[in-house]
Amino acid sequence: MMKLNASQIQRLSQKILDQWKSQNLITMRVEEKVVLKTIIDAITDDFRKEEQLDNDVKAMMDQMEREHGSDFQRHKMFPMLKTKLAKERKIIL
Repeated sequence: MMKLNASQIQRLSQKILDQWKSQNLITMRVEEKVVLKTIIDAITDDFRKEEQLDNDVKAMMDQMEREHGSDFQRHKMFPMLKTKLAKERKIIL
């Protein structure tokens, strides 16, 4: 499940764009709504990638738990596996 809903992503994206404009960090060559949509899409895509990463890590842990039985400590392995897999996939967390 995504950590932010669509409305929250919209507000965050607008704040990012407003901050960039106020600090003169951006010069728009297209309409502002196009830039805003690009920011929204980038944030949404990042959340989807992390969600897929979480699902893949959970699947890996399920497999490892089947192999190692009750000695497997999910709560310790999740962050380690997630960090390793993120690095391999070049995902910044």
